[in-house]
Amino acid sequence: MRLPRGLRGRLIIANLVVAGATLGTVIVAVSLVGPGYFAQAMGHQSAAMGAMMDAATKAAFDNAVRNALLAAGIISLGASIMVSLGLAAAIVEPVARLATAAHRIARGHYAERVPAGGTDEIAALAGSFNAMAESLEATEQRRLHLVGDVAHELRTPLTTIDGYLEGLEDGVVTAGPETWALLRAETARLTRLVADLQELWRAEARQLPLTIERVDAATVVREVAERFAPQAASRGLTLSVELPAGLAVRADRDRLAQIVGNFLSNAIRYTGDGTTVRLAGVRESGRVVLSVRDEGPGLTPEQRDVVFERFYRVDPSRSRALGGSGIGLAIARALAQAMEGRVWAESAGPGTGATFCLELPAGLTRT
Repeated sequence: MRLPRGLRGRLIIANLVVAGATLGTVIVAVSLVGPGYFAQAMGHQSAAMGAMMDAATKAAFDNAVRNALLAAGIISLGASIMVSLGLAAAIVEPVARLATAAHRIARGHYAERVPAGGTDEIAALAGSFNAMAESLEATEQRRLHLVGDVAHELRTPLTTIDGYLEGLEDGVVTAGPETWALLRAETARLTRLVADLQELWRAEARQLPLTIERVDAATVVREVAERFAPQAASRGLTLSVELPAGLAVRADRDRLAQIVGNFLSNAIRYTGDGTTVRLAGVRESGRVVLSVRDEGPGLTPEQRDVVFERFYRVDPSRSRALGGSGIGLAIARALAQAMEGRVWAESAGPGTGATFCLELPAGLTRT
């Protein structure tokens, strides 16, 4: 006989088997032990009376036991079926809903959710399932946005290049130095975008080669500040570096410089002329926090939440004009996570400036 494949049928059969085994044990025990105890109880009667009543008493005893066992069997089987049905409903129905929702998610319906009421393990499973579904839906939304953003970013330079090439073919545009310089600038923009996308993919996929070692963060930050000093001076900016000596972190030196350089580049780009950009660092509970603060337009709470997303720009027109691809902060976040760190932005609101922070594990002190 083949067992039912469904969980409900298996639960019912399991309970019936347990009830049957219990009833069988009782039947065997009563059949073997009961007559002996009964005869012992009747032993004080005289032999003659025992002989006269032996057959009738035994028949009455057997009949009473049989009826009692039959009633007990019916009650136990009925109770087993009722308990099994209740237990199956409590377990099978939520599992069936989870299975149905999982099939719908597998077909691309990422908005699918299941009821998660209660405090038992099934409710915990439903809650975990919903959290997974929300994560998948968010990932799908990011994928769709990424495809649209990449298409938009590629369309602008390609349209410019195509327009100038068409003009050159028709003789409308003169093939002079300015034209070739513009075309080279647009192709360079495409090259930077493709390179940034490749680096972002490798960083998020944890496929970038990293050399994690003890790095003097203060030295790296000062080197980055010196590299950007001419750019800051051209706008009358002051770069203030305030880091204590011996501020070591566990990180890849080049990637650390890349993250700080991205923060500093954005600060110089967005802060007002003649203001100050502050680079600072502090050690807190086995972690080191490096920060770059500007006096620019600041960020709203909504902007703080999405500023590290791919292709996000606080001021799209200004970023494009200055050559930004919109994924530098996304690369910084991926690099920080690859080095067991994190990044975030702070701002009291529009007009108050912004602070971009990088937290990394502190390096061991040399002895």
